[in-house]
Amino acid sequence: MIAFVRGTVAAVGLTSAVLEVGGVGLELQCTPNTLADLRRGAMATLPTSMVVREDSLTLFGFADDDEKQMFELVQTASGVGPKVAQAMLAVLPPETIRRAVSSDDVKTLTSVPGIGQKGAQRIILELRDRIGAPTSPSSIPTGSAPVNDWASQVHGGLVGLGWTGKEADRAVAAVTPQAGDTPDVGTLLRLALQTLSRA
Repeated sequence: MIAFVRGTVAAVGLTSAVLEVGGVGLELQCTPNTLADLRRGAMATLPTSMVVREDSLTLFGFADDDEKQMFELVQTASGVGPKVAQAMLAVLPPETIRRAVSSDDVKTLTSVPGIGQKGAQRIILELRDRIGAPTSPSSIPTGSAPVNDWASQVHGGLVGLGWTGKEADRAVAAVTPQAGDTPDVGTLLRLALQTLSRA
């Protein structure tokens, strides 16, 4: 198992980054928030998790160990694979996932594309005793985000689902008038997806 990768950032794409380690370029699948902190030519150290399939070896990179541990933990829930786990981290930080699971907050979990009502209830049921308590008190009502933060979360969620940066920009601009004073990331993400599907 590869626990972490340290090297020079050779490339940063929409959903992945390439780090040069000892003359070898390793491609890491990353969330938009992780990619935003990487600069081509700079040194970076990313905790990693390897997902082994019959036809592939995929390396996922994370901003910190907390993200990595959450990525691996949520996959122990029935029906949650690497793609859904990464989508969760693209939309919700680990602390928000902990808070949602510990408080039976189905609404927050269903804000993640690919997680429906039953899936969210199953995640809560299976992870409640293992995910741990939130480490910081919530200063934001569950399901909402600060005005200056919701756009980046929605944008990151769209890019994580395969849309281009330009498409995500257009979708965020389209739903901005509906954000209001207490934007709900899940609702806005769904509206953005509807906007893109109609385009």
